[in-house]
Amino acid sequence: MTPAEDSAAPATPDNLFARLAALGIETETRWHAPVFTVEEAQAARGEMPGVHCKCLFLRDKRGAMWLVVVEENRRVDLKALAARLGAGRFSFGSADRLRRHLGVEPGTVTPFALINDAAHEVRVALDAAMLAGGALHYHPLTNAATTRIAAKDLERFIAACGHRPEIVDLGPI
Repeated sequence: MTPAEDSAAPATPDNLFARLAALGIETETRWHAPVFTVEEAQAARGEMPGVHCKCLFLRDKRGAMWLVVVEENRRVDLKALAARLGAGRFSFGSADRLRRHLGVEPGTVTPFALINDAAHEVRVALDAAMLAGGALHYHPLTNAATTRIAAKDLERFIAACGHRPEIVDLGPI
């Protein structure tokens, strides 16, 4: 059983990189001091062309968990997003739920954490404008690095994790 399949042992960055390589997905990772906010990430990463992203771990009023992935500077109206997704009212998921469902700590929420959701309990929504950006950047299960991945490869990775993301047009950035 791999760490991603064993809920007691979440995948590590090395497990993630091995899974991406096994899928034939090329990435580039830049290591830096741990960051906890978009502003800190912007300062730490230096010049990395492409779309830098943020991830929101949410819970809807029915208890369903959601991972919403958008461009880092996009403001997200949770009420409008919930209506668009037919999810009811959204609130932020707790740190405990984040650890239980995605195997990461607050500040490291990333679509790569879907490797830890073997039960497929987290629904995924991706911003259409973000996907149009080509090269995308996320934490690779640690907030001490930033990994670049092509948008099409992100979608392939998510599918390989057994998830079918909803592509959402959130309007102009």
